[in-house]
Amino acid sequence: MNRKLAITHKTKEQVTKIKEADILVGIPSYNNEDTIGHVIKAVRIGLTKYFPELKSVIVNSDCGSSDNTRKVIRNNLNDYDAFNAILITHEMHPYIRSLHVPIQEMVTMFRGAPGKGKAFRRIFEIAHELKARVVVVVDSDLRSITPDWIQMLAGPIISKDFDYVAPLYSRHKYDGTITNSLIYPITRALYGKKIRQPIGGEFGFSQKVLKHFVEKDIWDTDVAYYGIDIWMTTVALANGFNVCQSFLGAKIHNPKNVSTLAPMFKQVIGTVFSLIEENYDTWKKIKGSYELPTFGFQAKVIPEEVPQEFDGPLQSFKRGHKKFNCIWEEILKKENHRNLEKIVRMDKKSFDFPYLIWAKIIYDYILFFHRFKNTFMEMSLPLVLESMIPLYFGFVASFVKKTKEKNNQEAEREIENICRAFEKSKSYLVGNWNSRD
Repeated sequence: MNRKLAITHKTKEQVTKIKEADILVGIPSYNNEDTIGHVIKAVRIGLTKYFPELKSVIVNSDCGSSDNTRKVIRNNLNDYDAFNAILITHEMHPYIRSLHVPIQEMVTMFRGAPGKGKAFRRIFEIAHELKARVVVVVDSDLRSITPDWIQMLAGPIISKDFDYVAPLYSRHKYDGTITNSLIYPITRALYGKKIRQPIGGEFGFSQKVLKHFVEKDIWDTDVAYYGIDIWMTTVALANGFNVCQSFLGAKIHNPKNVSTLAPMFKQVIGTVFSLIEENYDTWKKIKGSYELPTFGFQAKVIPEEVPQEFDGPLQSFKRGHKKFNCIWEEILKKENHRNLEKIVRMDKKSFDFPYLIWAKIIYDYILFFHRFKNTFMEMSLPLVLESMIPLYFGFVASFVKKTKEKNNQEAEREIENICRAFEKSKSYLVGNWNSRD
């Protein structure tokens, strides 16, 4: 990786002044004026309370916010005298003032097209230059973050020798439908670990994992955007790092703009497909799935309700059939396409998208990508990924219908059944990997 392309000379100067760090907390931001102040405060208190004896650095990597995000950051970082790179000393709690190593804080501007992965690249490189023992990243749109999150994400690495800490949340049954219907089942089935939130947004990782991240030249791919979270998690799983989860309670964050759904879906799924291709020799041998070590007290937290209708996704699915059926017919095995045609013809009362059919359809897409990865024209892969979106809506509509009267715990059992369908069908994926049909 060419680090000169990621961090400016001015940022490099500030990094040189800090020299090294024990813990670095990275906060990417983009138009988060309502929440960024709360996130910074929680991170500061968490570092001060739980790791007073360690040298800590907070890095905010802003992707060119056009709202008041940067102004809020300035107001939350005292002695702010330059925006490109800034270091200040954190006000310490009196009872541990004598023990605490001052927290260094740095804000860096992002130049170029916004992208979460690009913001992470800067955080990774700064952490690498500082030889950080532990790196924690948290989203900047969080409304439920507490100081405890920092301890739960960094603690297992510092005291238990884990390499990668994924978050575990209490979430409403309709929060994270891409994770629940696709990312969690695929990741679990392929890599054999029940990592419930592989794209959760909040992670901790060791210096060993960080070194692996900075060695990869993936910044011209979907990883530079919404693909970064699943890329990080998959790298940790596929390379045998010691992975665990930490329970963080409820995750309450700002709702995603509907306009981001299509690019987010395509970037995340495109990254998943590329990683499946890259790691075939690892995942083909794995059967079943296993629980991960989990830290934290899993209290019964009531998450914020997320509304999800049935009619809208169903209609998107049926409209997608008219637009993309010729592509579906090309990608899907004949039996799977016949089953899909039956689902399309169902009325609202009888509508059902069986889990095994769903799993095989997704595996057909993976197989199609595998067979034609070297012949995709620049525009054809995005079209293939776009054709998956109506299928996803159809599956979401079916899930909503199944779980409308169920509570979150009962809906979670349905998600468990989805995962088992992907695990059961994995032999279909492996068995057809080298097929020419």
